[in-house]
Amino acid sequence: MLDGETATDVSLVDELVRTQFPHWHGLPVTEVRHGGTSHALYRLGDELAVRLPRREWARDEAAKEADTVPLVAPHVPVAVPEPVALGEPTGAYPYQWSVVRWVPGGMLPSEEAAEDTPLRLATLIRALQEVDPADRPWKAGRGRRDHGGDDRDDAVRACIEQVGGDPRLVGIWEDAIAAPRWDRPGRWVHADLHVGNLIFTGTALTGVIDWGSAGVGDPAADLMTAWIYLDERGRKAFRAEMGEYDEADWARAKGWALDLAVLALPYYRDTNEFLAGIASRTLDQLCPGWDS
Repeated sequence: MLDGETATDVSLVDELVRTQFPHWHGLPVTEVRHGGTSHALYRLGDELAVRLPRREWARDEAAKEADTVPLVAPHVPVAVPEPVALGEPTGAYPYQWSVVRWVPGGMLPSEEAAEDTPLRLATLIRALQEVDPADRPWKAGRGRRDHGGDDRDDAVRACIEQVGGDPRLVGIWEDAIAAPRWDRPGRWVHADLHVGNLIFTGTALTGVIDWGSAGVGDPAADLMTAWIYLDERGRKAFRAEMGEYDEADWARAKGWALDLAVLALPYYRDTNEFLAGIASRTLDQLCPGWDS
């Protein structure tokens, strides 16, 4: 566990289900090992899963996903973990938590995924963008309007130095923050389309999980999957499918990918091999040989 994580186990989940959703009590509870750090995940029977935030900064994500996922689920061409119940904090556990539909399948590196995966990602992103943003405010975090504001600029530059200070990484960042901002209405974005959140059946992309970063904002936050998931060949196919976007949009997308990678790598290098691997691979895609 990292500092500040809330401990969970099977007995805690069983007790939360027993006291708050007794109609599900008795279904087997099994911990699901995964690389993420914001939530603990447990299977509840064959069709359900329990998600419990384990960091303070994720405390509101159960309620957020309960609002977001039902809105986007009817429109996207993949399975999503639709919420079916929202649990409340107790004396033994401090946050709201959720029961969701289990999304079957598993993770797959882009190199092993079906050849049409870039097309499927493009279709997913376009479908998500067609969801009416209504009067939703622009999201904070990844996809926000002011990418490269003073707080992000200082943090990203400091982290570039921590991972070796390759001037090419600095150049990618400076191009991103100098690029014109998205000046059209915000669009729905998932904003975290990396290997840990893409679910495959065989080699086909069939599901997307972890919608805690989703919201209305700059579509570059989803274009960044070109670097945080795809390889060079897939990236070319994906960019061809996403022909609406100009060089400024792709520059911002590279900036978001760089932002994610250089902040995650120093933080997780010694504590989470999975997330550190995503960050390192992203830097390889952005800047081959950055660590040589």
